[in-house]
Amino acid sequence: MKYLCLFLFALLFSFTVNAQNFKYAFVTDTHVGSPTGEEDLNRTVADINGLNDIDFVIVTGDVTEMGTNNELKLAKGILSKLNKPYHIIPGNHDTGWSESGGVNFIKEFGGDKFTFDYKGYRFIACASGPYVRMSDGHIPRDATVWLDSLLKATPKNMPIVFANHYPLDNSLDNWYEATDRLKKYNIQYAICGHGHNNHPYNFEGIEATMGRSNLRAKDSIGGYNIVTMTKDSVFFQTKKPTEEVLPAWRKIALKTFRPDAKKYERPDFSINTKYPNTKALWTYHSNANVVNTPTFTGNNVIFGNSLGWVEALNKKTGKKVWTFKTKGAIYSSPVAVGNLVIFGSGDGTIYALNAKTGKAIWQKATANSVLGSPVAADGHVFIGGSDNNFRALDVKTGKEIWAFNGVEGSIVGKPLIYQGKIIFGSWGRHLYALDINTGALVWKWDNGHANRMFSPAMVTPVAYKGIVYIAAPDRYLTAIDASNGSTLWRNKEATVRESIGQSADSTIIYGKTMQDEIVAYKAQAQDPGVLWRLNVGFGYEHVPSMLIEKAGNVFFGTKNGVIYAIDPKQKTTVWAHKIDNSMVNTVNVIDGKNVLASTMDGKVVWLEVASS
Repeated sequence: MKYLCLFLFALLFSFTVNAQNFKYAFVTDTHVGSPTGEEDLNRTVADINGLNDIDFVIVTGDVTEMGTNNELKLAKGILSKLNKPYHIIPGNHDTGWSESGGVNFIKEFGGDKFTFDYKGYRFIACASGPYVRMSDGHIPRDATVWLDSLLKATPKNMPIVFANHYPLDNSLDNWYEATDRLKKYNIQYAICGHGHNNHPYNFEGIEATMGRSNLRAKDSIGGYNIVTMTKDSVFFQTKKPTEEVLPAWRKIALKTFRPDAKKYERPDFSINTKYPNTKALWTYHSNANVVNTPTFTGNNVIFGNSLGWVEALNKKTGKKVWTFKTKGAIYSSPVAVGNLVIFGSGDGTIYALNAKTGKAIWQKATANSVLGSPVAADGHVFIGGSDNNFRALDVKTGKEIWAFNGVEGSIVGKPLIYQGKIIFGSWGRHLYALDINTGALVWKWDNGHANRMFSPAMVTPVAYKGIVYIAAPDRYLTAIDASNGSTLWRNKEATVRESIGQSADSTIIYGKTMQDEIVAYKAQAQDPGVLWRLNVGFGYEHVPSMLIEKAGNVFFGTKNGVIYAIDPKQKTTVWAHKIDNSMVNTVNVIDGKNVLASTMDGKVVWLEVASS
């Protein structure tokens, strides 16, 4: 026992001795691609290069404005001018609108998470989405799996500094997965960006610092933070390029971390007790994010994840049947056609697999990531990618029937087949209608916004009697003449954002608002106004997921992992069930009693509703 105590004391002493003084630059929210992002980052890089006492640089996300391949290359080129090592993670602007689904961030910078040891400290950083969809921040499922293995190999008393783009609070839907893990170790402090301002925080006893954006904003010059580590304290100072460093605005004492006994907010699943007839038949947790709707064919449930794996589960047990590996993240919801399942991948390939065995039947290579979801009809499959092309392929062979190469921006949504046209949106501000037989452009529509973030990209159009309906991020429900693309009416009464649906007889358009309500409109050529509203009580809501009517009920998911079924005639909630605390993708309603759902955190769940 005496020798064990001496050993533990020596180990603790070694970490204390090795924790020496040093400085690093803390840069965040550079937004290359915004009006001043490139110039501001160039100035900061030149400024850091002129400082001889900086050991390394940490960049905590939102490196680019829209995550485009060109923006990433530009940012990489600027950061490569640093004469010091730098460590970098993405933010929501790098992933949420990314034309590669985050694949090219990893290609450019070598990864989307990092760890390194420096003078006795272990620095750990995770990516944080959302990925390809609007949602809350989210530490990817594969990052939490990685964090588990990394922490397991970390001595309990080794001092840790944690970096993330988001604050470790409920702006991340799974903040607790980070804090619960870190509090078991000797976490010293955390750093983050996202808020664009210097700000002190304390996350469940973990001291933390948000850094200012590198953008100049209303100033004439941007800026960053210099972080000074001493034996017992860490200091944060603002530094503007070419100017003297300002006095420390933040000081944190460095000491052995001891968690407090307070109870902190955690996700509440009590809603499930209110509707006991709805239960999970099975739940499967993938090792990576699932940001697509699983398909169901034969005895298999099939979906892809953000590590590029396609997984097939037995419909009765949820047990894995087969897997198939692609070389890029999958955000494309697969479509089942006969004995095939077809989808796109971030590796730039469209795949057709045997749905029963997972064997590759054909592959179609393209010049960029394929994040769009396919639809199939009359022996053809239709799908858009990030290479400015929308394609029609032969279902059996993958042979290209036609390709329209005039798309601006990346395609991430699911198209609509209607009246001899294929209709889809992109992050290039437009909704397109192509001749389904030739691929010729019939019309294209935009909502008048120059800002690409208002593009009708994640919309899934619906149509009735010659009118196409969409709701873009501008929060208008819009009716468009299907024959020529002219705007018939736009309604913003209810602030519906991207999430709409259609009644079984197509005469009613449903919308999910950004606060608590489901609304309905008559499908007609004149602005009908809101027909009715139902306060479901789901709270603030901004994730794009369609409303599906089947067997008399309307089904939809929310950003906080709850799936609802409402009765549109009685205007009541039939049931609700929480399966996770992250975004629910558009649900696959098998029938009125069975719903297949997936979440951003990689949970795939088969819900079964018992007769009351």
